[in-house]
Amino acid sequence: MKLHWHLPAALTLSCLAVPLWAHGTMEVPINRTYSCFLEGPEAPKTAACQAAKQVGGTQAMYDWNGINQNPQGDNHQAAVPDGTLCGGGKSEFKGFNLARSDWRSTSIVPDASGNYEFVYKATAPHATKYFKFYVTRNGWNPSMPLKWSDLELFGTYNGTPPLDASKRYKMTMKLPAGKTGPHIIFNVWKRSDSEEAFYSCSDVRFGGDPAPPAANPWKEIGNVAARENLPAGSSATLRVFDSQGRDAEKHTVALNAAGGQTANWPYELALKVNAASPSIRIGVMKSQQRAVSIVPVKDATANRVYLNDSYKGYSFTIDLKKGDGGAQPPAANAWREGGQYAAGQVVGYQGKSYRCLQAHTAWAGAGWTPSTQATLWQPL
Repeated sequence: MKLHWHLPAALTLSCLAVPLWAHGTMEVPINRTYSCFLEGPEAPKTAACQAAKQVGGTQAMYDWNGINQNPQGDNHQAAVPDGTLCGGGKSEFKGFNLARSDWRSTSIVPDASGNYEFVYKATAPHATKYFKFYVTRNGWNPSMPLKWSDLELFGTYNGTPPLDASKRYKMTMKLPAGKTGPHIIFNVWKRSDSEEAFYSCSDVRFGGDPAPPAANPWKEIGNVAARENLPAGSSATLRVFDSQGRDAEKHTVALNAAGGQTANWPYELALKVNAASPSIRIGVMKSQQRAVSIVPVKDATANRVYLNDSYKGYSFTIDLKKGDGGAQPPAANAWREGGQYAAGQVVGYQGKSYRCLQAHTAWAGAGWTPSTQATLWQPL
């Protein structure tokens, strides 16, 4: 899976006294620190990420792939005390230990066999001793910071999982039975060539269906994160690539001032993609009466990207093109009869802006005004 995000983002690494580098975290279902990073560390969108920033600053979000310790002899509880699990026992990540009900959560829907594919984003892959998967017990108290006694082990992957070309480990686990509503999935990644281990909290929500859906061909491969408003005249494009990296699909949505708002453009793009793409769906997955649906929502970071099983190895990128906001050109650029216009030139006419689509001369008396000639002019 390759995710080529053409979104404004800055990635910095804190200076370290020893030669250790950030290594990775859970991507599906998304780790809460990584989720906040995608919102934008300097101006997070959700209240939970804003609170984490207030408590611990922005650096933890930039260091989302470095929640690690060195537990001797697999003694994780000694290295990561109760109440600090989501921050991996590190003071830098203390803001992510906050017991809140509004962390961005992932809807967990298994396939017809009750299995779920977990995706771990490994920015620096390592020889692996194991991945351990825990989930909060029924009746745990979400108003208190997470403790080891709140967790129950439901899966272990021993050894190093297969690594795809985009440095992602994929592990299929049978989900625990009897889970409904909000929970936390806690993951431990332990290296086999050192004592180093990595810790991850993913906020999830299990559906209320007592049985897996009859069929669920959709697997999450990423999400859509809007970090800023886009001005009028902007566009968002989903590009889909096949398993060989070749162009397979392209879906573009034009945005006005309202559609370009952070909560709106992912929704507008999702509507366009879901109506046209055979391979991709964008939205929030829901399961009801053993049927699966993917529903777009108006939210800056809630929408996930799902791939149909029939298109294995496909990947996507989202390209954003900013418009000029409908700014009026100066009077000298006002359209006039008899003028010569080049492709791409912007003019003003009757209080609106237009971009020339074809080079031409607006012959006097021909009536080739920008508002009437859609083949010559594009309104902005």
